[in-house]
Amino acid sequence: MIALKEWAIICKALEDGKQMLLLRKGGIMEYRKGFEVKHIEFLLYPTFEHQSIESIKAEYKEKLKEILEEQNKYYYNNNRKKIDKDNKNFNTASNNIIKLLAKVEDVIEISDKSTLSELRDYHIWSDEYVTMRMNYNPSKPMSVLLLRIYKLRKPLIVDINEKWAGCKSWIDIETDREFQNSHKLKMQKTTDYDTYESINTNKVETLKNEKTLIDPVINDDIFYESVNNIRKVVGK
Repeated sequence: MIALKEWAIICKALEDGKQMLLLRKGGIMEYRKGFEVKHIEFLLYPTFEHQSIESIKAEYKEKLKEILEEQNKYYYNNNRKKIDKDNKNFNTASNNIIKLLAKVEDVIEISDKSTLSELRDYHIWSDEYVTMRMNYNPSKPMSVLLLRIYKLRKPLIVDINEKWAGCKSWIDIETDREFQNSHKLKMQKTTDYDTYESINTNKVETLKNEKTLIDPVINDDIFYESVNNIRKVVGK
């Protein structure tokens, strides 16, 4: 299954429901064309490359320190059984743990810095980092991905592939057939989301009956209110 590489601290914010969008320009290997949204449904692969305290808001600085400390501990003490048992969101020298699946609600391209600054309440990056990313490859707009985030009930432990290293966005991860068929999103239209995503109503039984292995991190009301607010900000 396709996965999008993203900072581990951003994955944590998405998991916590503190963020519901991603800002992408594309990495070095994508400079000419810019970032392309090639998939509307994908796993989120946490990375530890290029993360920095200066790049995120104050309230998440301590969490980044915790993530880096745990990552270093597991890196030097490679114990697959321990990370499986503890269900941590940290990788080892040879494994990584995937806990989230994303579905694209909308993609908005922004070229105006002032508009982008008005989205600061919907992500944890610092203003300085967002400005730096906006200035990178200035001929290309910033892609704002509005995402519905789902948490896997059973995280995936994957072996790290050397081909995934470097400044590339999309990677292909092997998952078993049971997982690919379980989350029931591929066959659903965007307008049918509430069939599976409302976890605060009697539709919980539908989730159980369908044997889905995912749960949305925020409920429908909060999610769609935020989506509408973001669309107002960008004039869409």
